[in-house]
Amino acid sequence: MGNICARLKAKPAPPHSSAAKKRSSSRRERKLDDAAIREQAIAAAILFKQHQQQNFDRSTSLRYPNGVSKKSSSNSNTLPRSSSSRARSLTDPLLQPHQLLNQDVKVDDLETNHIVLVHGGGFGAWCWYKSIALLEESGYKVTAIDLTGCGVSSFDTNSIISLSQYVKPLTDVLEKLPEGEKVILVGHDFGGACISYAMEMFPLKISKAVFIAAAMLTSGQSTLDIISQQEGSDDLMQQAQNFIYANGNDLPPTSFDLDKSFLKDLLFNQSPSKDVALASVSMRSVPFAPVLEKLSLSDLKYGSVRRFYIQTLEDNAIPISLQENMINANPPEKVFRLKGADHSPFFSKPQALHKLLVEISKIL
Repeated sequence: MGNICARLKAKPAPPHSSAAKKRSSSRRERKLDDAAIREQAIAAAILFKQHQQQNFDRSTSLRYPNGVSKKSSSNSNTLPRSSSSRARSLTDPLLQPHQLLNQDVKVDDLETNHIVLVHGGGFGAWCWYKSIALLEESGYKVTAIDLTGCGVSSFDTNSIISLSQYVKPLTDVLEKLPEGEKVILVGHDFGGACISYAMEMFPLKISKAVFIAAAMLTSGQSTLDIISQQEGSDDLMQQAQNFIYANGNDLPPTSFDLDKSFLKDLLFNQSPSKDVALASVSMRSVPFAPVLEKLSLSDLKYGSVRRFYIQTLEDNAIPISLQENMINANPPEKVFRLKGADHSPFFSKPQALHKLLVEISKIL
């Protein structure tokens, strides 16, 4: 969602416009940096592809059907280790048992230990690789979704015409759940609108919903409506956006993406460089039609699901003021705050995010 701008009628700048010259100059200045990033990206992409081939089924990651990894089952008292090689910071501490409010509650005794992770606009299931490892090592069953046209999905992003089409991989997972089984939905960024749609469709199959720096809409709102609440214009965001007009320049854009040279400052300003490199070779365009779609959310269905919000305090894509606006307009059961987290806390604060997801899962 942080990738979205309200400039619906924006058109590509003429080839010789001043804006084009500025972008060209900026790209030349970043040439050396781009080369270094690409070298890191190749290594990161190879490692991720190996991990993906071992653990990911095409549109979802659904491993350890019994909800317990081999490692965790052999040593249930072992604490999860970080997937990040960077130095541990005080704001991203290793999870300790005494830090959990409901530490006496065992994973096997929860209403559900199945967590479904839904990525944001432009991302894919790949962005959760640290969270997947940490959760599984803690005994959770994890499903990471690739929404239509995202991640390894082969669908053309410019052909997506509705939110229901975009979220079909998620609704398919929920629809196929055995009778009486529930999951915890976790949505990031535009994934917040996606899990809201699913909450309205399958309220009895969702135990809790967690919004991470995500679009938390009220009935009748679209994601574009939320973004339009931002005051003023973000020059960095405007420079980063590239609209795609697959149906012609006289019609609304069909999708948009971000200039890769702006990714770190906009989405990953607190994240390790290896994760920025991974994102630079993995992010895809965001379909525009689902962003425009207004949701119809009822108190009887959507409103019956327990909601929790995780704020990211160093977020340059969805600033804290906008997160507060959504929380005030549609208050969740509880709000958590991640200090030092950028728009992508699964990269910048994986341990702290993991701690909160575990804590939320154990709230009775």
